[in-house]
Amino acid sequence: MGNNEYDRIKDRFLLLKKEKRKGLIPFITASDPNIDVFEEILIGLPGSGADFIEIGIPFSDPMADGPSIQLSSRRVLQKKFRLKELFQSVSKLRKTDNITPVILMGYYNPIFTFGIKEFVSRAVRAGVDALIVVDLPPEEADELYQHAINENLHLIFLIAPTTNEQRFSVILEKASGFLYYVSIKGITGTSSANMTEVKEKINFIRTKTSLPVAVGFGIKNAKQAYEFAKYSDVVVVGSAIVDIISKSIKDGEKDFTSLPSKVFSFVHTLSKEVLRSGS
Repeated sequence: MGNNEYDRIKDRFLLLKKEKRKGLIPFITASDPNIDVFEEILIGLPGSGADFIEIGIPFSDPMADGPSIQLSSRRVLQKKFRLKELFQSVSKLRKTDNITPVILMGYYNPIFTFGIKEFVSRAVRAGVDALIVVDLPPEEADELYQHAINENLHLIFLIAPTTNEQRFSVILEKASGFLYYVSIKGITGTSSANMTEVKEKINFIRTKTSLPVAVGFGIKNAKQAYEFAKYSDVVVVGSAIVDIISKSIKDGEKDFTSLPSKVFSFVHTLSKEVLRSGS
């Protein structure tokens, strides 16, 4: 098998099951607001209640992302972001934490430009566990899929409210790790989801696969995290955390000394509600 010596994602879901609780995945954009503060946040997230960490790869045309994540991408790209910085940051996290799964979320272009095989191999060496490539449908994912399988890197696919049964079975052929249900039609961090619809769709997904189900897009606060966690295995919270970073920048913070603790405190609040949902 590949370089991932064990499956952190599988282990984490087994732990959640054993502890009879749901999981939390906070999302942060790589190197935002700068590499040092990003790394401080990244390394501190597990201690604040993050069960998994999702890192956004900055891209110039992030069409599935709402305004706040788009803006964070732009901020980082203006500073001449390079993918190797992200791999170095993940390697730093792995020095203090070798069990929290790390998921990279991004678009196909930066991966393709970097070189698919090289990207997968560098990601795995750094300690990345899974990839979500927003604009790569499973039908076009063969090359990435082969390299990912060789290295034990999970490919996680998005399921939309509009995904029909036939499409779903195509996705299941290549999906591993878990499935990511997008709770709203549209872009991240804008509208809110219809809970009845979410519940029905997740129940449908569970009849087709034993893969765990994550729910994301549109979860902005602890109350919503609690609601969504009741029906899913893990909840993803993105824009709301990125907004805390944006606000620090808007407020003119120069050294961001208090920023990590603001993020940790918010993640801790989310984590408590997600925990409560399992009881």
